[in-house]
Amino acid sequence: MKKIKIAQIGIGHDHASEIFTRLKWLSDIFEVAGYALPPEEKERYADRLSVFDGYPELTIEEILNSDIEAVTVETEELNLTKYARLMAEGKKHMHMDKPGGQELDEFEKLVRTVKANGTVFHLGYMYRYNPYVKELLAKVRNGELGEIFSVQAQMDGWHPAWKRQWLEQFKGGIMFFLGCHLVDLILQIQGLPDKVIPILRSTRYDGVTANDYAIAVMEYPNGVSWAKSCIAELGGFARRGIVVSGSKGSIELNPIEMNVSRDGKYLGQYVEKTEYYSRDWSDMGVTVRSELHDRYSSMMESFAAYVRGEKENPYTYDHELTLYKLVLQCCGML
Repeated sequence: MKKIKIAQIGIGHDHASEIFTRLKWLSDIFEVAGYALPPEEKERYADRLSVFDGYPELTIEEILNSDIEAVTVETEELNLTKYARLMAEGKKHMHMDKPGGQELDEFEKLVRTVKANGTVFHLGYMYRYNPYVKELLAKVRNGELGEIFSVQAQMDGWHPAWKRQWLEQFKGGIMFFLGCHLVDLILQIQGLPDKVIPILRSTRYDGVTANDYAIAVMEYPNGVSWAKSCIAELGGFARRGIVVSGSKGSIELNPIEMNVSRDGKYLGQYVEKTEYYSRDWSDMGVTVRSELHDRYSSMMESFAAYVRGEKENPYTYDHELTLYKLVLQCCGML
C-alpha cells in the first residue's frame, strides 16, 4: 500500500515531539518528507529539535508547492489556526493539535476552507483514542446507561511555577490548555448545554498570577455537568478521570490514563474502569484495567485511515466548530 507523504509544521505544542516520533515509528504508513518551523520556534524550542534529526528542514512554501499530501500542525497553540489555514488553502489533509487559536472568526474560516475542499480535518483530542473512552461513548449511545444526567470530569496535574505562569497567554488559562479535552467528552455525551458558567481562578501558589485552576459548570435540562482542570495539584495526574451517571448505571474511568515505564523506557498507558449497575449502597462495582495502549499511535493510525478513505472521520467539520465554540464559552470568551 502506498505510504502517505507527510510533513510537520512546528514543534511548539506540547504534543509536537510525540506526534513526529509516531510518524517515524509508523514507517509502514507514513513517508516523512521533513518539517518546517515558524521563525520564532527554532530558537525558543531548541531543546526539542533533536526529534527532527535526519529529516530535512523545509519552508512553508516548499510544503505547499510539493506533492506532500498531509501535514501535522504542531505549532504553539496561539499559532495553530494561522498555519492550519495556510495548509487548508493548499488543500493538504491535516492533523491539527487542539484546540486552535483564540480567534473564533479565524477558526470559522479554517473550517469553511477544509469543508469546501473536502480534505481531512483531524484534531488532537487524545481521549478520543482511549479504548475505554470509546467503549463508554458506545454504551451511552446505545442506551446502556439510560438517561444521562451528569458528567463529572477532571484533568489535573502538577507543573512548576514557570509553566503555570505560561498559561497567562491564554484568555481561558488552564481551561483552554487542558480543560478542552474534558469539554470534548461532555459535548459528545450530552450535547450542547443550556447554560455555561465558567470559573477561572489563580491558585497564587509560588506567586503565579495566571488562571491555573478552572471549572466550567454546564447546565442541562435534567442535571449539571462539570469540567475541572488544575495544574497545581500534587497527585493530580493520578486523579484524572471521568464519571458518567445515568438512570440505569454509572461508569467511572479513573485514572483515565496512567503512563507505564520500565527501566526508563515508555511502554504505554492503561486506564481503569469501574461500572455500577446495582442500587445496593454497598455495591463497589466491577473494576477492570485495560491493556497498554499508546494514545498517539492510535491517533495517527486513525488519521491515516481517514486520508486513505478507509474510514470516515466520525468528528465532522461542524462538530469541531461546535466544540471550539463551547470551549470558548467554558473559557469565558464567548
